[in-house]
Amino acid sequence: MRQFTTGDLNKQVGDVTDAASREPVVLTRHNKPRFVLMSYEHYERMRNGSDPRRAHAVAEMPDEHAELFDETIERLARGEGYDDEP
Repeated sequence: MRQFTTGDLNKQVGDVTDAASREPVVLTRHNKPRFVLMSYEHYERMRNGSDPRRAHAVAEMPDEHAELFDETIERLARGEGYDDEP
């Protein structure tokens, strides 16, 4: 998640809102997170629960996802997969 200061919001409102249209951004003040700015569509998906994405702790991850995760970590540990994807 990208971060901007509240001063950045005042000086670069276009850049900050452009970033927030793609993903939520954190607005900091005195180096501490204070606000999250996001698109209205993203807010509505969060509010009404229609966003199908979910976060899982590795221990709670569905088995098929855990297998893919483990395989990918092993490939990356061998140095494979960094540059071979489009």
